[in-house]
Amino acid sequence: MAKKAHVSETPATQLLRANKIAFTEHPYEYLEHGGAQHSAATLGLDPFTVVKTLVMQDQDAKPLLVLMHGNRTVSTKNLARQIGAKSVEPCKPDVANRHSGYLVGGTSPFGTRRSMPVYIESSILELPRIAINGGRRGYLVGIDPQVCITLLGAKPGQCALAE
Repeated sequence: MAKKAHVSETPATQLLRANKIAFTEHPYEYLEHGGAQHSAATLGLDPFTVVKTLVMQDQDAKPLLVLMHGNRTVSTKNLARQIGAKSVEPCKPDVANRHSGYLVGGTSPFGTRRSMPVYIESSILELPRIAINGGRRGYLVGIDPQVCITLLGAKPGQCALAE
């Protein structure tokens, strides 16, 4: 019988446990620039149910998080319009790392270093379960998507573009 890989605690899993949120662990072999498509393929998941956490900033360099389907991209124009910003753009990796406290590729919306507004693609909330980064490269956690609303105060919107 294969031994299950143990994954050490991250700020994300500590926050989930502290709030008594049930989650499943899904470690996988991380691939640089593989993204959500790679993790979905490796774990045998639908990329639509794998949610990526994107660190972005508005025109005033105020950071924000966007939760998006693994096989979709963000329309920054639509997002900016919906949140009342002039513009929104992805943060450079080193800036994203500073804001979140996580390395790009291992960014979780849970347990971030800095509190940031969170926006979630509304169709994610219709899924029964999602896989989202658990705070380390090569590590996803399976949760009920409603946790993003209850724990993070995520605001739903529509800004997805098919990849």
